[in-house]
Amino acid sequence: MQHTKTDTDVLVVGAGPTGLLLAGDLAASGLRVTLVERRPHGISNMTRAFAVHARTLELLDARDLADELVKTGTPLSGTRLFGRLSLDLSRLASRFPFLLITPQYEVERLLERRAQEAGVEFRYATELRGLRQDADTVTAELADPDGHVTALTARYLVGTDGLRSAVRTALGLPFPGVSVIRSIVLADVRLAQEPESLLTVNGAGDTFAFIAPFGDGWYRVMGWNRTRQVPDTEPVEIDEIREIARQAFGTDYGMHDARWISRFHSDERQAPAYRSGRVFLAGDAAHVHSPAGGQGMNTGLQDAANLSWKLTSVLRGDAADPEALLDSYQSERHPVAATVLRSSGAIIRLAMAHTPLQRAGRALLTRFLNSARPATDKVMGMISGIGIGYGAGPAAHRTGGHRAPDAELVGGRLYELLREGAFVLVTPQGTELTPPGAPKTPGRVATAAWADPARRTAMLVRPDGYVFWETRIPASA
Repeated sequence: MQHTKTDTDVLVVGAGPTGLLLAGDLAASGLRVTLVERRPHGISNMTRAFAVHARTLELLDARDLADELVKTGTPLSGTRLFGRLSLDLSRLASRFPFLLITPQYEVERLLERRAQEAGVEFRYATELRGLRQDADTVTAELADPDGHVTALTARYLVGTDGLRSAVRTALGLPFPGVSVIRSIVLADVRLAQEPESLLTVNGAGDTFAFIAPFGDGWYRVMGWNRTRQVPDTEPVEIDEIREIARQAFGTDYGMHDARWISRFHSDERQAPAYRSGRVFLAGDAAHVHSPAGGQGMNTGLQDAANLSWKLTSVLRGDAADPEALLDSYQSERHPVAATVLRSSGAIIRLAMAHTPLQRAGRALLTRFLNSARPATDKVMGMISGIGIGYGAGPAAHRTGGHRAPDAELVGGRLYELLREGAFVLVTPQGTELTPPGAPKTPGRVATAAWADPARRTAMLVRPDGYVFWETRIPASA
């Protein structure tokens, strides 16, 4: 099949975590990738993300980055919410049974390095001014700092450019939703007194707040005061955060030396469509939600892992039905983000409870979750991403299922083998088979056997770590 000549295979707009992971995946598979970012290179993207969940660490493990990232932060194996609800993350069935507290810039640093090593072409201080597409290509109008506009043509374009996405705007896509909470204050501070638990969350009176350690002597503090609702542009000083902490916790832990302070509001929004022709949305360009649960960056990174292998399969000619495969990005990821909107919204509303009836309802819910381990495990599974799966469609179009846990194979682990960026076929020892729907291109399927000789399952795992196909092999086979 002949294709129109293009400047790049995929143009990614936005060099936050989502765009960096996506671009790195595509380039590592041998595709030409251009990544444009409005910010100049080296300008810190000081954002609110600070938590990396277990499923995201598994995806980073499949890119040989997780262990290095863990060294930059503080793993939390449990937390207590609202002074009553205990979450024991050590029960997560993962190599990473914890929540990693580390600033977003550490995630970006590793992903940027990987993308550079894979050959991504970076264009910083470059702004998308418009785009147009036809049956074969997408053409983007890109402006440099002097305002000079040039055209770049790609096979596909992905907007990972955040809440105020220029890509989404250029497509004319709506971004319906509401502002769920206003005048949240954030700060990175030092403390004279260490909190009683590593992740401290509480609400009292008209306030709620949380404190989490980065592990290097700095703490991230978030607070909200119902009686002080002001615009994002209103200056914020450390005394305001101290006062919120004193009301929520009974102490401000001796906060001092704030290196960063910000005021923001939190929206709940989701684009109805993540795809328009040859253009896709991912991360905050597709969905935003409250910071409760720390799921925003994690959801975006998982968007990227889902989309990257599908674009790779289509561009390499491996997909039996390219359009159905690309459409599955929407059908798989849109419901996940909708669930995150609901769960993060529920957490923030519980934290904001202030009437006697609301607080009684919160107390009743937390007592139930504390006593009902299956329900608590389900909550932890969804927030951590470990419990997320994709519904399998008809056999002819099946693209996914449940998450594949890491497992010992002959010669290594499953997620070490996933670092090749290919499908992984795992079979019982001494078994050879060709699974239905496996890519035909040489090198797109890695093979291995279970380390446990008694295991009789055969499984084809997608590059994003979800099961594509599985069956049981009789012992006589």
